[in-house]
Amino acid sequence: MSMVLFASVVRVRDGLPLSASTDYEQDKGLQETKRHLKGLSKKLSQFPDRCTFKTGQYNVNFTSSLGVGYLMVCTDSYPNVLAFCFLDELQREFIVTYDTKRINSAVRPYSFIEFDNFIQKTKQRYNSPRSLSTKINLADMQTEIKLRPPYQLSPEDLGSVNGFSQHPPSKYKGIAPHQMLEPVTLAGVVSCVLSLLCAALNLLRGVHAIESILQCYLFAYYSVWRNIKSFLAFALICLCNMYLYELRNMWQILFHVTVGAFITLQIRLRLPQGKAPDYNV
Repeated sequence: MSMVLFASVVRVRDGLPLSASTDYEQDKGLQETKRHLKGLSKKLSQFPDRCTFKTGQYNVNFTSSLGVGYLMVCTDSYPNVLAFCFLDELQREFIVTYDTKRINSAVRPYSFIEFDNFIQKTKQRYNSPRSLSTKINLADMQTEIKLRPPYQLSPEDLGSVNGFSQHPPSKYKGIAPHQMLEPVTLAGVVSCVLSLLCAALNLLRGVHAIESILQCYLFAYYSVWRNIKSFLAFALICLCNMYLYELRNMWQILFHVTVGAFITLQIRLRLPQGKAPDYNV
């Protein structure tokens, strides 16, 4: 039977789920496709604004506009025109309902879960095509798809997306995947730039700059005992400046120590990303 099975709305820049249709479908194939969809949602910025691909007996279609992505799963026999009309309708309603500032400031997953009511109503309408009254919109979308067809994602395109990897599993099963950190803030960027400046100044003075470079690395990447390492690096910065007390004036020492403390704080504040709750979607 041709039908829309699932839909979700995500923020393109980081894949944060904003809303999704709530259902209790137990089909294993659909559940697996939905898990793949979560991985894909974090990579939307790498793809064109209108894409489609086939996975098993399901089709996945998505569009993105103004920093928001709209994704849906349907049966492989569901018409492409109806699928993209469905996504277009979700897009227009979501843009009218929520302003850009509120979308960009959302922190918690599914902050707009109430939009599920509109998704469910629209899904019911599109699962009964005979009841659709927007025949003109369907014709317009059909023309648009002919003029600008959706990009057909290939297995190579999906190779970097979780759940679609085409490579054989690693034989090193004991190695854990790399832990992602929270998005970089402006304060974090400033602290990193200042720390690199301190490293450059230390090199010009003929003094080692390893502690400042280490701070930048710890800010950018996750590692075991990350906070302890950053505090030890800060302690080393303080000791080096005490050693160079006779070569530097008080303002230079204060600058280096303050920058070290600033980036240490930013390392402490930039936490590893936690797993988003499912909320039965």
